[in-house]
Amino acid sequence: MGQFASPAQGAQLNHLTPRPTQSLFNDNYLSLSDMVFTQQFLPEVYEKEVERYGNRTISGFLRMVGAEMPMASDQVVWSEQGRLHVAYDDITVTAVDNVITVPAAAGGGSKNLVSVGNTIVFADSDGLNVEKCYVQSVSVTSGGVASLTVAAYSGAAIDTTTYGTLGDNRLFVYGSEYAKGTSNAGSAIDASLTTFSNKPIILRDKYAVSGSDTAQIGWVEVTTEAGTSGYLWYLKSEHEARIRFEDQLEMAMIEAEQSAAGITPAANGSNGQPLGGGNTLTGTEGLFAAIEDRGLVYEDANFGGTIGLDDFDSILQELDKQGAIEENMMFLDRSTALGIDNMLAAQNAYGANGTSYGVFENSEDMALNLGFSGFRRGSYDFYKTDWKYLNDSATRGLIGDVEGLIVPAGTSTVYDQILGKNISRPFLHIRYRASEADDRKMKSWITGSVGGNYTSDEDAMNVHFLSERCLCVQAANNFVLLKTNPAVTP
Repeated sequence: MGQFASPAQGAQLNHLTPRPTQSLFNDNYLSLSDMVFTQQFLPEVYEKEVERYGNRTISGFLRMVGAEMPMASDQVVWSEQGRLHVAYDDITVTAVDNVITVPAAAGGGSKNLVSVGNTIVFADSDGLNVEKCYVQSVSVTSGGVASLTVAAYSGAAIDTTTYGTLGDNRLFVYGSEYAKGTSNAGSAIDASLTTFSNKPIILRDKYAVSGSDTAQIGWVEVTTEAGTSGYLWYLKSEHEARIRFEDQLEMAMIEAEQSAAGITPAANGSNGQPLGGGNTLTGTEGLFAAIEDRGLVYEDANFGGTIGLDDFDSILQELDKQGAIEENMMFLDRSTALGIDNMLAAQNAYGANGTSYGVFENSEDMALNLGFSGFRRGSYDFYKTDWKYLNDSATRGLIGDVEGLIVPAGTSTVYDQILGKNISRPFLHIRYRASEADDRKMKSWITGSVGGNYTSDEDAMNVHFLSERCLCVQAANNFVLLKTNPAVTP
């Protein structure tokens, strides 16, 4: 008689012995080799999201140093005062002794600012040859170039042998001298001012989720960038889209550039939707662009790694030539912040000439809570902090060319062309479009047919974000941009 083989013997049967209750034993589990269509033991899933990058948002810089104000126009215009005294730094010495020329651009078009009877200090670009001179005659050509005949009080000749022909000599008016009984003395000089303007740009973004995806709910425990915690499901991505857009609102104000010739956008976007084809994009002036155009840029081979008091004093000398604003805030990358710490540690335990907290109501706790530490050098107070935007590897930290920024504290008094009066505002502030009908500071709305909102037949929920804004950088000559330039010798 034949013998049937047993289907399983000994240990082979152990893991297939059923149990009357839903209890875990070492002999009642099903392995993948037994049942390939299911798995009784699911993977252990951590529901809490791991914060591998910590707080990822970089916004907050403009909120700390500026303000946000509404406007109703397509453009914001303001005026800034000019220099009080008359000075030029591009003077040419002619072949005729004691005759010098002032270019039209320096002289304010066809109107010359140096008159007969003025006494001037005339010097070459290095300041090695300096003469006090009297202006004997002035002749202005139709092109606005002023030809001045001068006489040095020392009797020396103002000639090309001493002062060269490169057109980089300098002069400033320090007074005047007239003989007895003089009439028609002096000259009228209108107050000089410069008008600046900027225009807002429209920033947009959106988050979209299909109706099918909203039905598959998966909970994730998260801690938001604002510090709150809780559970989110499919709208977690909407939350990140929102904070990413809020970051871009600040990044755009920092990085934006004006277009030299205008840019025409594509007629259709990647999703086939119109993007305003035919309309010209002109851009807007951001913080970095404003400083590089009319502010101070300090370049060094490695400012952060080699900074010393000599480097810092060079910056102070430039600030002396500008507004000489006493209190300034420094926003730095890690390397520059450590370089300044090392510089101060070499002086004494409390920084050069002691530690200062004046801009924070002289409260050390308030300064430290904001991440600032202060020190005084010369007649200036500086309050430094790390700027995450310069350290994050997904923003300026990816490039590393900007090492820091020095921003004057306080406000400036300017004439607002729209309001028609003098106003005091922070040197840095944002203007956004707003009216009684629409506030475009930060708009958010939902379209589609999912989530209780029925505006179209699209089987999706679209969360839209929009803002229209620009940055006003007033008195940019008091800002300092710290940059790395490998071509500069340390």
